[in-house]
Amino acid sequence: MGNFIIFALIVVYGVGVLKFWNGFERTNFNPALSNRIRLSLLWPALFITNQSYRRNFRKALKG
Repeated sequence: MGNFIIFALIVVYGVGVLKFWNGFERTNFNPALSNRIRLSLLWPALFITNQSYRRNFRKALKG
């Protein structure tokens, strides 16, 4: 059961990275590649702690 939970979390993380990466141009963030990579990979922590990032993350997922 523990392996399934870990696998599910990895899948959710990966889907979040891909969706944010594909919708990044809809956000207000600087479009530099390093910024895009960093914000895509750190999305869970930033989503939890930063209200501005949450708004931009939702913008990226819409569309």
